[in-house]
Amino acid sequence: MGNSSGHNNTLSIPPGKGPHQVGCTDLMVGRTVHGTFLRLYYPCQASENPQLPDWVPCREYFNGLADFMKMNRALSERIFNYLFGSCKIPAAWNASFKPDGKYPVIIFSHGLGAFRTLYSAICVELASQGFIVAAVEHRDESASATFYFREHAEPGTKKHPSCDIAKPLSDNLEEVWMYYRPLKPGENEFPLRNKQVKQRADECIRALDILFDINSGKSVENVLQCDFDLSTMENSMDLCRIAIMGHSFGGATVIECLCKDVKFKCGVALDTWMFPLDEEIFPGVKQPIFFINSEKFQWIGNIIRMKKLDSAIFPRKMITIKGTVHQSFPDFTFLTGNWIGRLMKLKGEIDPHIALDLSNKATLAFLQRHLNMDIDFNQWDALIDGKDDNLIPGTNITIPQSSI
Repeated sequence: MGNSSGHNNTLSIPPGKGPHQVGCTDLMVGRTVHGTFLRLYYPCQASENPQLPDWVPCREYFNGLADFMKMNRALSERIFNYLFGSCKIPAAWNASFKPDGKYPVIIFSHGLGAFRTLYSAICVELASQGFIVAAVEHRDESASATFYFREHAEPGTKKHPSCDIAKPLSDNLEEVWMYYRPLKPGENEFPLRNKQVKQRADECIRALDILFDINSGKSVENVLQCDFDLSTMENSMDLCRIAIMGHSFGGATVIECLCKDVKFKCGVALDTWMFPLDEEIFPGVKQPIFFINSEKFQWIGNIIRMKKLDSAIFPRKMITIKGTVHQSFPDFTFLTGNWIGRLMKLKGEIDPHIALDLSNKATLAFLQRHLNMDIDFNQWDALIDGKDDNLIPGTNITIPQSSI
């Protein structure tokens, strides 16, 4: 994608800090809208001059972001391409998998108006620390854009217009793009969002089922042309140690997943938007949950709903990162200068590297504790309790006693 000289040579997504090099690939299983689409991050073997994938895979995603932000497509495509067209994800595309015992697994769910690549800083860091991470791209019309395939009448005539990495294996398939669906005038929002969160959870569970198949050595067909050999991941996953993680709408998806599938042993919910959830499911969530919140996004009603998940039996933790905004978790926060970042609320007052580092370390400590891992992430245990100058234990929101 254009702008190889890029204006933002100093702005980049931070690489993983863990002991493993990180590779990534795309996996689409089933060509229809009911199939599964994900970006897979994994520990990989080191290679000379690895190919780094574009952060935004193709122009249709820019169009989707424009629609979501209610901006003109033609103008915004030029702006987005100027700002982000040269940005790369710090992971080696289709790099060889690195067998090293069994890696625990994380399924990651994106927020409203996002898609599978926008949380690469978090996913790359977790993979560098020895996790296999599957970032699902949701087909519930909450992603700003996504695509699937249908059969084309004239084989070989339809090619993907702008994206090299997402070509179908079969010549007789053409892509169908699905964009974010805004609310209709006068539409009641809860039925739509509740239906979406249930579909999102089903998509996360299907993604996990596919990882089970790969791990067991079953042949899994990738609809996309791909140089990555999935069979090298056979017997490489610790499927007793599985977590679900997500941001905003993805945080609600975390809670829905925990209720629906006990294979998820714990959940990490980043600045969760609780609205889509039916509170009747809350008593069914018996796994540990870690709420990591921004300082500026949360409000009384949302925190009260989180508190309704409190339990005397099952661990519930909450911290707030000072100086953060809702968009302190996706990659945008690293890729915009201070002026644009503050203007578009993509950046808070805290250095985004410090903020995400705290979030990632707290997450790793929580995962070690509740996935019973024998590793040194417990060095960051204090962060789970909000013990750091940049953290608030619990929430910064004052909840009236009458509400409790």
